[in-house]
Amino acid sequence: MQIRFVGCGDAFGSGGRFNTCFHLTGKETNLLVDCGASSLIALKRQGVERNAIRAILITHFHADHFGGIPFFMLDAQFFAKRRAPLVIAGPEGLRDWYVRALETAFPGSSGAVPKFELSLMELTEREPATIAGAEVTPFRVNHGQPGGPFFAYRIAIEGKVFAYTGDTEWTDAIIDAARDADLLVAEAYFRDKPVSLHLDLASLERRLGDIRPKRLILTHMSDPMLAEMDALSYETAEDGLVVDF
Repeated sequence: MQIRFVGCGDAFGSGGRFNTCFHLTGKETNLLVDCGASSLIALKRQGVERNAIRAILITHFHADHFGGIPFFMLDAQFFAKRRAPLVIAGPEGLRDWYVRALETAFPGSSGAVPKFELSLMELTEREPATIAGAEVTPFRVNHGQPGGPFFAYRIAIEGKVFAYTGDTEWTDAIIDAARDADLLVAEAYFRDKPVSLHLDLASLERRLGDIRPKRLILTHMSDPMLAEMDALSYETAEDGLVVDF
């Protein structure tokens, strides 16, 4: 399995990074986890074949994780000339948020009928779903309102387990989502400054013994956290980073 950090930034472009968008690929696997507002730009810059992407998994409906969907969809319809089926899956409310996002970005666009099969799949907390060959289990995390619910994901695929915290303050659901994962990608917004609704590295470190990930990569870092990267003893994401696991 391979992950490409198409974008690993926060909502505010800290470090000049693109919004969150991870590309998971394998022998048959080809899916995105999140599609933030800048993701189409990043996908094109990094030469990712958009029409090969089989599914997009959304953790929550904030623009830095979901705001790229209107751009992705219009590009697929009119420029990439997509014909392959696509699944967009995420928390309950996805179907309504999809229309709202398209109408906000490009009024009238939600009425356009795609020239490919589009499935909008609303997932249920802790209920595994098979999506594009992957077993996807969402776990509810705490990133606040409005705009919830919010998910972390555990994705079992091609003999590997990938876990992602999404955006959240510490919650024990992270343990269930990520226990013994081959790769855990975790938000680390600050190093040791606890803030409401976001995960700091110190809170994560206190529970790493319970999670026991085989590999950990930190993402979604603020400017103050990025300034401390050289002092960290963990792998950190950067835009365009490709990792095999």
